[in-house]
Amino acid sequence: MRRQIWALLTGVALLAALWPAGAMGQARSPMTFWSWRGEDRAFYEGMIKKFEAQNPGVSIQFQTFKPTEYNTVLSAAMQAGKGPDIVHLRAYGALQPFARPEFLVPLDDKVPELKTFARQWLDGARSQADRKVYGVPFAVQALVIFYNKKLLRQAGVEAPRPAWTWDQFLAALRTLKDHSITPLANGGKEGWTLEVAMGVLGPNFYGGTNFYEAVTRGQTTFKSPQFTGALAKLAEIRPYMPQGFMGVSYTDMQQLFINEQAAMFVGGIWELGYFLSQNASLDIGIMPGPVARPGDTPWISSYDDGNYGVNAKTPHMAEALKFIRFTATREWGQAFTDQLKQISAVPGVEVRDPLLKQVVGWMRHATPYIMLVGFRWKNPTGSELIQNDLQGLFAGRLTPQQVGEDVTRGLASWFAPFKGQ
Repeated sequence: MRRQIWALLTGVALLAALWPAGAMGQARSPMTFWSWRGEDRAFYEGMIKKFEAQNPGVSIQFQTFKPTEYNTVLSAAMQAGKGPDIVHLRAYGALQPFARPEFLVPLDDKVPELKTFARQWLDGARSQADRKVYGVPFAVQALVIFYNKKLLRQAGVEAPRPAWTWDQFLAALRTLKDHSITPLANGGKEGWTLEVAMGVLGPNFYGGTNFYEAVTRGQTTFKSPQFTGALAKLAEIRPYMPQGFMGVSYTDMQQLFINEQAAMFVGGIWELGYFLSQNASLDIGIMPGPVARPGDTPWISSYDDGNYGVNAKTPHMAEALKFIRFTATREWGQAFTDQLKQISAVPGVEVRDPLLKQVVGWMRHATPYIMLVGFRWKNPTGSELIQNDLQGLFAGRLTPQQVGEDVTRGLASWFAPFKGQ
């Protein structure tokens, strides 16, 4: 009798080991969704709950990591054949190490909704090796200037309609400073914030998309007077930045603007929702970068902010692909734009926020955010080079011409058209 019971128990154990998860009444392990966007947790967890309600039996855990550590953690997991089922991916050059079929699922024929997405945003999700799309673009970013209407009024500065010329911009900064108001919240402790400032203020002087196309085709370099002249203009804002600006960090910049201690913030439209969530009484306006001459149409630096992908090793392939298709729907995009006050990459989303609507209108004259879109494909990246050199420029150690020469020389190590320049 004992022998029969032992045989029965052994058979049940073997059956349990071989049977698909959940087939014997056991709950399936949840899918995981990794991200660096902890500040957006409420949105993602809300949309996950909605998906789970529509798909009984599916469970997804949203897990976040520090933005500065995310790619390292993700790379280690993927290299080990593990990692999340659903992957929040960065774009362009930062996507490339993962944009391979052994790591991610090519989505061209898996997500038919992608056929309606703008090609300029899909390029941020495309592999440079096989030209396949490995992610669903989640947000479109634009670089702008925020201003505090109350502080402008206190100094008697009339708000732009919609853009100032460069001379008007400098005059407004001087007037604010004369009224003991810190004109700009921007600092230089982190080079990437200076790159963003260049993305706002530079294109109207280096020529926007016209220069972008010429330099990415190797028809000119960053030593061009167009580009170094734009850098010289950028350096003119130094007297209007906070005292000790080279020690002012990104979070310092945010707090200066949120607490109404600085009148303007040169940055990205992604700040809008955060600013208002931290100080609902802020009366904010937005403007594009100042133009060189009256009547010029301002260029707006824009880019795909990142993508959602599927781990090629997921044991939940059908469910993960269904969720990824959900992220490409208008329902997802509308909620993203409404709740986060960011511009969704999903076509057909209605932008209701009046400030976002302004930005979308300006983006009809969009130009690629130059280093991110054009020169982050190999090391040293254009962003690494320009960030370091802009810190040198703002600290007074480098001239615009030296910056242009150094960036061109650094990129020449992998960008063939610059070799010998």
